[in-house]
Amino acid sequence: MVNEKYTKEQAAQMYETMCTIRKFEESVKHDFLAGEIPGFTHVYIGEEAIATGVCAALRTDDVIASTHRGHGHCVAKGADVNRMMAEIFGKKTGLCQGRGGSMHIADFSIGMLGANGVVGGGFNLATGAALAYKNVLKNDKVAVVFFGDGASNRGTFHEAMNAASAWNLPVVFINEMNCWASTTPYRTTCNVENISDRAAGYHVPGVIVDGQDVFAVYEATKEAVERARRGEGPTLIECKTYRIEGHFVGDPQLYRSKEETMQIFHDTDPLKRFRVQMEEMGGLMTSAECDAIDKKCDQKIKAAKEFAMNSEYPDESEYLKYVYED
Repeated sequence: MVNEKYTKEQAAQMYETMCTIRKFEESVKHDFLAGEIPGFTHVYIGEEAIATGVCAALRTDDVIASTHRGHGHCVAKGADVNRMMAEIFGKKTGLCQGRGGSMHIADFSIGMLGANGVVGGGFNLATGAALAYKNVLKNDKVAVVFFGDGASNRGTFHEAMNAASAWNLPVVFINEMNCWASTTPYRTTCNVENISDRAAGYHVPGVIVDGQDVFAVYEATKEAVERARRGEGPTLIECKTYRIEGHFVGDPQLYRSKEETMQIFHDTDPLKRFRVQMEEMGGLMTSAECDAIDKKCDQKIKAAKEFAMNSEYPDESEYLKYVYED
């Protein structure tokens, strides 16, 4: 099949974003297990196609609200990986000067409203931003909120969906349906076949896509974003994926079979899928070109780690700075 939808530049950018996320997360996982990173951290390995496809459909001035598993969203939205890595290590050169860490990393300059340690905490941030864009600032910006299947059971999900629908707001709900809410399997807490089925209750379009296919995610998001910009309201997109890693780095995962998880990863890895798609698209990118991007991303993340290690910690006298307004 000869590709007619995408240029080589578009494909290369998507692959580089996914690869950057993968290398970043592998580095963070290694360093956390080595005891170098404080606090908890949650990695996005195996779900890279979702953040990449979604953010590729956005403008720089659009905004996203993230989750506790937010590194991938941050990278895909365009955050500087050096400052991201420094933030995770609690350094002064970090995006939040070392005060946010892994679960509260943010960069308003690129429209990244922040990761969130509260499950379901991003819904009303994105919906509030969309309300401001429509009714106060009167522009055509769009807000996106990422969330897992577990967060769809929180009251904030239903409040935000109702408000977004009632007020016809430019917000896109991206469900990363990864089958696990911490240690709880999806079927234990949900009695709907698909999370997107819940959209009907709010008279909002519900769409299902293969979350391991970056192009499918991109196309679904592009349509939803264009719809929102036209003033036609919100969309709920359910991206089918699987949480390959534990809930947090170091999770012993006694609640599931590691062999089964690794087999799923082998079969659905979005980076491997991309390479197959390149062949199906008439050789849009070669294996050698993908390999070159892999090497580039390796070097980029190694440089980010070096930047973080060479950065200073915030001065102890300033620990309460930014907590209260002067």
